[in-house]
Amino acid sequence: MNEKIKKNIKELLPYILILIFVIIIRTFVISPIKVNGSSMYKTLDGSEFMILNKLAKIERYDIVVVDTSDDEIIKRVYGMPGEKIAIEKGKIYINDKLIEDNYAYGNTSDYESITLKDDEYFVLGDNRSISLDSRIIGPVKEKNIKGTTNFIIYPFSKFGKLKNN
Repeated sequence: MNEKIKKNIKELLPYILILIFVIIIRTFVISPIKVNGSSMYKTLDGSEFMILNKLAKIERYDIVVVDTSDDEIIKRVYGMPGEKIAIEKGKIYINDKLIEDNYAYGNTSDYESITLKDDEYFVLGDNRSISLDSRIIGPVKEKNIKGTTNFIIYPFSKFGKLKNN
């Protein structure tokens, strides 16, 4: 190689490394996501851009992005692997104990008792009357959960961590 090519490669190397680093981070660690629809209203109104954390441990009440066969949906985790979950008269029971449901907006339709498998989660949208969630699509496999999200990056008026999460 002549000196000019070596010099050009040396000058470009930092930019190439930055690009590779960004691609790795976006693929495996975090990435931006767009909220669509109002199934998470009042928490989210459907116009937000958020950060998806692909490495976070999933916990109850986390907001997650689920990859369905048709689309990606944003929901809140209620049932954890191995738990028994039921919804009776709009009240959510986990392992036969009534839980507080501080996120519900609208009526929560009933759901027959089910015990989740070791790789399944039960997710609900906050806006219960219109949400396509586990009451309709059934439990969600862990492999279909792309990650958790609780940080809004746009609109700037909402920038930051969700307050009610």
